[in-house]
Amino acid sequence: MQEIPTVEQLAAKGEKPEVVFWVGCAGSYDPRAQKVSKAFVKILQNCGVSFAILGNDEQCTGDPARRAGNEFVFQMTAQMNIQTLDNYEIKNLVTACPHCFNTLKNEYPELGGNYNVVHHTQFIEKLIEEGRLKIAQAEQKKKVTYHDSCYLGRVNGVYEVPRNILQQMNIELKEMKRCASKGLCCGAGGSQMFKEDEPGDKRINIERVEEAIETGAETIAVNCPFCLTMMSDGVKAKEQQDSIMVLDLAEMIVENQKWES
Repeated sequence: MQEIPTVEQLAAKGEKPEVVFWVGCAGSYDPRAQKVSKAFVKILQNCGVSFAILGNDEQCTGDPARRAGNEFVFQMTAQMNIQTLDNYEIKNLVTACPHCFNTLKNEYPELGGNYNVVHHTQFIEKLIEEGRLKIAQAEQKKKVTYHDSCYLGRVNGVYEVPRNILQQMNIELKEMKRCASKGLCCGAGGSQMFKEDEPGDKRINIERVEEAIETGAETIAVNCPFCLTMMSDGVKAKEQQDSIMVLDLAEMIVENQKWES
């Protein structure tokens, strides 16, 4: 993997990237989500996209604080990010986290931060349409079920883009009984990711994984680091980790590409 430039480094050379990859807290610090960040970076680099990251200048968007009811922390964090983005005159952002996507796109404008924000699945679809990304086919057809994340799906109405990408692969898409606008939450939204459950409660992610298992799928495709964690935990709880993979769409694309590591 090539070295990833920061916005500050490019600015020092008088250059501006085509897009800034907003990595997010999970994509930066969670070991599993880091693999998704690396997969998406591989796509960007191999498709010749001029991009950069903010590096240490990137703060949490403030989404967990707002969902947990701490509006002060949200606004303080958001204002710092807006000042950073505006100082670098950044307008185009892409992120692999639907929570970051929703906050940057829909909530920062009320504080003066106006940017063109896309989710990584939308950016990938654009690369496919422009002919910059050609999806390599897996040698063996696999059964895949797709889990709609709440903040990309029901909150922002993006249902078909991820499915369009999946249809480019050599897969058999097996929809869960609750999907698209009627999809079931993974259980991590609204800062529930950090909540302790009461003893004896059945977690939502367990119920969701049970629906995925019913489809007979070998892979659960996701587009969100929170969903990735919750679905992976559910698969482990059902002791199905040897037969069912949980992968982000970016990882599924990179898995079959003949790119140099």
